[in-house]
Amino acid sequence: MSETHGAEPAPAAPGTMAGRFRGFLPVVVDVETGGFNAATDALLEIAAVMIDIDADGLLRRGVTHSYHVKPFDGARIEPAALQVNGIDPFHPLRPALPEREALQRIFREIRHAMRDYGCRRAILVGHNAAFDLGFLNATVRRADIKRNPFHPFSCFDTATLAGAALGQTVLAKAAMVAGLDWDPSSAHSASYDAERTAELFCLVCNRLRGSALEAQARAQALGWQPQPSDPAAAEEP
Repeated sequence: MSETHGAEPAPAAPGTMAGRFRGFLPVVVDVETGGFNAATDALLEIAAVMIDIDADGLLRRGVTHSYHVKPFDGARIEPAALQVNGIDPFHPLRPALPEREALQRIFREIRHAMRDYGCRRAILVGHNAAFDLGFLNATVRRADIKRNPFHPFSCFDTATLAGAALGQTVLAKAAMVAGLDWDPSSAHSASYDAERTAELFCLVCNRLRGSALEAQARAQALGWQPQPSDPAAAEEP
């Protein structure tokens, strides 16, 4: 664990990313896979969408980083999964990267954003997020990646958020009742699903901004300090 010396870092302001999420940077992740078992089934696509915050403390969808991924040696690929996502894992023109390279490219961009926003760690946002986090963690272990910026088990699930805020838990239905664009022909692409999930996450969080600010004021009245910003923690292994 990294250590810092000297003066303590200033607490994160409530309107900043670090202040809004206790020092965590939300990053939306979607994966397309060869099945449901993270330990045995292939990771075929991964997309990470950055979340930005403006001067008024409102969230918006940021840059998308998306890669096709080569199935690992011995990976299981269920034909039924390919019928859903439309991926041909072995197409000669498919620009796929090894798992380790794809994740390292994404993690590099996330660490840059963590430093920019003064966040200590990333937290995965996903629709039914446990599925995406399970595949992410399994791939990290398989590729022997030492510097994973994501929290290993905590996540923000937009299926839960949308169910509470909009009365819908299916991504397509939640997006449509929220007034977001939805193209069925583009669904089940990692980048498309991640971008719609990011927009849904931002919409719900922005509607709750007033509640979050009130809660932060009460926390400060109770003597709880906002999570300090510590860019050095972005270098933790």
